[in-house]
Amino acid sequence: MTDKLYWDNETLEANVQVLQCQPLADGRFGTILNATPFHPQGGGQPADQGLLGGLEVLGVELVAQEVVHYLPQALAVGPVFAQVQALPRQLHSRLHSAGHLIGHVMELQHWRPIKAQHWPADARVVFKPIEQAQPLDADAVQRLCDEQIALELPRHVHIDEQQFRQVGFGDFAPYGCGGTHVASTAQLQGLQVQSVQLKKGQLTVHYKVV
Repeated sequence: MTDKLYWDNETLEANVQVLQCQPLADGRFGTILNATPFHPQGGGQPADQGLLGGLEVLGVELVAQEVVHYLPQALAVGPVFAQVQALPRQLHSRLHSAGHLIGHVMELQHWRPIKAQHWPADARVVFKPIEQAQPLDADAVQRLCDEQIALELPRHVHIDEQQFRQVGFGDFAPYGCGGTHVASTAQLQGLQVQSVQLKKGQLTVHYKVV
């Protein structure tokens, strides 16, 4: 199983080992490392971008607990330098943490998050009502988020013996999550709640970060 260095959240560079590099039918090369700073696509978060051994990483996926890096050409088994692009990682981390924060504040209003997507062009969290839930508009959700951003709540991460990882902020109950996150809600300045839609009993909050 690949050691997930990206779980440290701030790790962007690492000296790692190529364990396998296999040609694929589409012309790419699937590459497995002993450890990786590259977050794979999944959990509503896009894959990291960057270089592996000087080659552009075309995509990253989690396959059977191994992180597979897709490259344009083969790498030899052995040591290699991995480098994640900082700006896309920062954006993805902010979007993912913003989605968590929206989930937290909405739970206080009796809305339970059931699914989320943290993509730059289409970030949203979908909720189902709990008892006594009342509809909220975008301005109301924005105010709730702004209050928690101003408190600069610190991130906390827990990984148990079964490698189940939880991420939370401040005293909010953590969510099970394999994604990358900001160190504090202070880094979510610029979170903008764009719209709130209620359809068939589900409430969807669309948002972005700038």
